[in-house]
Formats: sequence, C-alpha cells, structure tokens
Amino acid sequence: MPALPTVRRRILGAELRQLREGLGLTTSETAERIGWHQSKVSRVESGRSGIRAHEVEAVLDAYEVTALEARASLKALAAEGRQRMWWTPYSDVLTQRYTSYIALEADATSLRTFRDTLIPGLLQTPAYARAVIGALQPDLSPEAIDALVSVRLTRQNAVLRRSNPLDLRVVLDEASLRRVIGGAPAMVQQLRRLLAASEEPHITLQVLPFAAGAHAGLTGPFVILQFPVRSDLDVVYTESHTSSIQLERKSDLMTYSRLFEDICAAALDATSSRDLIAHVVKDLV
Repeated sequence: MPALPTVRRRILGAELRQLREGLGLTTSETAERIGWHQSKVSRVESGRSGIRAHEVEAVLDAYEVTALEARASLKALAAEGRQRMWWTPYSDVLTQRYTSYIALEADATSLRTFRDTLIPGLLQTPAYARAVIGALQPDLSPEAIDALVSVRLTRQNAVLRRSNPLDLRVVLDEASLRRVIGGAPAMVQQLRRLLAASEEPHITLQVLPFAAGAHAGLTGPFVILQFPVRSDLDVVYTESHTSSIQLERKSDLMTYSRLFEDICAAALDATSSRDLIAHVVKDLV
C-alpha cells in the first residue's frame, strides 16, 4: 500500500520545503544534490511519500543544517510517519482513500462536518454501520462487512476516547434522522446513541430541520479537519461513491469554514436538536 499522507509526514514535508526555499533551491537542484529523482523531492514535500531517518540526514546535510535539536526533531517525524498504525491489520479490506482519511482523522484535534443523508461514522452504532456498509458495497462478503464495522468502532474509540478527545461538531440534516436504516429497532438505537453523544463535552450536535428550507449546505456533505500547531495543514474533505477530494488551499478552507458557520446558524441549537431527535424516536417506537 502506498505511503500515507499522515499529518506527521505533511509536517516533515512542509519543514523540508521551507528549508529548501530558504536556500533558494529548486526541487531539481535539491534532487541533484541528494541523488534523488525530482519527483521524489516533490512527493516528500507534499507528504505523499515518507522517508527514513537516514534520508532525512542526507537532505539536512544537503541543506547544511547543523543544529542538533532541529535534526533530531525532523528525524523523529520521519520515524513517526512510518510507524505501524491501528488500522494496519485491516489493510486487506480498506481502500486507499479510506485509509488516507483515517490517517488524517487520527491526527486531527478538531472535526467539523455537515451530513445530509447519513449519520457520520464516528457516531454510528454497529447495526446502523452494518446496514450502511452493506447498502453501499453490496458485493462485500459478510466477513468483510464485519471487518469494516470493526474498523468503524475502533475509529470511534481511537479519536473520541483518547486522553485528548477529538473536538467534534456535527450538523445533521433532518433527513438523516428520518431515513430508517437497518430497521426501526436499529434506527431507534442509533438515535439514542446520538442523544447520548450530544451530552458529551467534546461533541456538539445540531440538526438542520426541514423547516429551514433552502440552506447553504445543499451542495452536499463535507468534513473540515483541523490539526495542532500548523493551521496550514488543515483539510476540507469531500467524497462521492467513487472518489474523494482533499482541499488544502487557504481560500478553500475559508470558504468551507464560512459555509459551516452558515449551516450552524440555520440549524437548531443543541437543546432543540435533542428535542427533535427525541421526537423522532417517539415516532419509531
């Protein structure tokens, strides 16, 4: 499986790019100094490829970086970017784009998302997740579906139950509450999971009601991932059935941040959102 664009690799790549640009070198000149192909320099700087500690040493030698602390820090980033992650045992059932997203999510400190038809994976129950996965990938074997459900639950524990849990802000269209997925009992269980999640201090849950009419999120769902230390690593993530897009330009991030705030403004507040979810539960039981 190709190297993952984890945040650690992106940080390392950004630091190496800054060093190169500070010296006024092109990627071609750097490649010649190190003995790499120019494309490898670009892949490393973008975080698409990881490198080993001894390769970091070679780059820093080429850039004449002598500060021991800086060299140690960058070598540590290279080692962290190559470490075995919790999702590695599931590599036979994970697509590259799903793995890349999980890698980003694992390092994020904040996640803002708008969903129009589905409950986000981080808040799904096993029964709901199984029904969704089976509907979206009908050719999967029962064993593969079980494995993907396990991935989803492990994701939840990894980011929502860690010592510094992910700051999660979710806006759900009312349609995602009304569409019965997995049968009424499973949907009731899912909605009750949402009610419990909405009481957790690191989770903010709002519902965009049908009564809101036309709204800023009509173009579809998206996720904004934010990372510690370096805001230039923040990402907007959108996907379709066959592809995904990661937007990293500052202008895109600003656009989607404003979009999310507009959606939040049109949605019910947290208390009214819980009331609506509870009302939908009563309609199902």
